[in-house]
Amino acid sequence: MRLRGKLLRGYGGFYYVYAEGRVWECSLRGRFRLQNQSFLPGDEVEILADGDGGGTLEQVLPRKNSLRRPPVANVDLAVLVFSIAKPPPDETLLNRLLVQAMHAGLDVIIVFTKADLLSPAEGGAPDLYREAGFETHRVSALTGDGADALGARLRDRIAVLAGQSGVGKTTLLNALGGLSLKTGELSAKLGRGRHTTRHVELLRVAGGLVADTPGFSSYNLPEMKPAELARCFPEMSPYADGCRFKSCLHDKEPDCRVKEAVAAGGIAGARYEYYLSFLHELRGRKPKNPRRRGEEK
Repeated sequence: MRLRGKLLRGYGGFYYVYAEGRVWECSLRGRFRLQNQSFLPGDEVEILADGDGGGTLEQVLPRKNSLRRPPVANVDLAVLVFSIAKPPPDETLLNRLLVQAMHAGLDVIIVFTKADLLSPAEGGAPDLYREAGFETHRVSALTGDGADALGARLRDRIAVLAGQSGVGKTTLLNALGGLSLKTGELSAKLGRGRHTTRHVELLRVAGGLVADTPGFSSYNLPEMKPAELARCFPEMSPYADGCRFKSCLHDKEPDCRVKEAVAAGGIAGARYEYYLSFLHELRGRKPKNPRRRGEEK
């Protein structure tokens, strides 16, 4: 029986594929070994299933995208998870992740966990990013508030879960998907979480597939031109076309509508400071040396 499904993970020479409402343990056809074919969680594949829950992996279909970190294919959505408190949100990391996700062309959701520690009227970071144009969710794994709305956004999609350590990513997955993943304790001494996720795999959560990835302590900006950065700050879009120069980088140029919007409060000063910091970082990168003709790749 030939089936089409999603590759969840590869382990110990076997590949686990979700198709027709169940997981199939598959081995490789010999030609894949000869071709040194690479496989990523999220790959859409065709398998030849047997009657005992196993099968062989017959074909890997073309990818619409793939990420290097984490290594996942066909991603629809980036879910960036930060806590409202304990620990407070690492906004430098959050802004770097936002640039990375938007440059990759992914839809983005920012989830603020531990919502029971802050009343909606207190605003703070959730309001800042919502006003910048991002979809934000406040979720409490303790009370369940916000879980249904977030779960609905995951249905029928492949999502990458990333964010600060110790904010309850694994607890959130357990609450959304009825899972029983191991959770870590927040280190009171260091004020940050211990990494509890060891490898990348797709988990079935709320009718979708989610890559539970190791917590990041740093995240480099992607390879991009400085002129591309403003597109990763959606709050700048309504103003950028009005700048005097089409090539305006919204830094030291005169008659810049983006800078005027910052001064008038239309763009949050904190977000603009991150933009400038990242812009200067990109400008300071050394260009990659082009390979000489005949040089090995």
